[in-house]
Amino acid sequence: MEFLTIFAFLGSLGGTELLLIGLVILLFFGAKRIPELMKGLGKGIREFKDATKDVRENIEEGLKDTK
Repeated sequence: MEFLTIFAFLGSLGGTELLLIGLVILLFFGAKRIPELMKGLGKGIREFKDATKDVRENIEEGLKDTK
């Protein structure tokens, strides 16, 4: 479900546009660097989700303390 919300903007792109974007990325970074970039992107997304989860838990805990 979260995967769909992250990439919801891709729904408006057609196959040709996605292929063109993929080719540009391949030419710009090279085939050897793409796995490294995706690994870094995955780590960044995971850290962001963990941080938002921590903030949400802190807010909920603060609300419970005030009651």
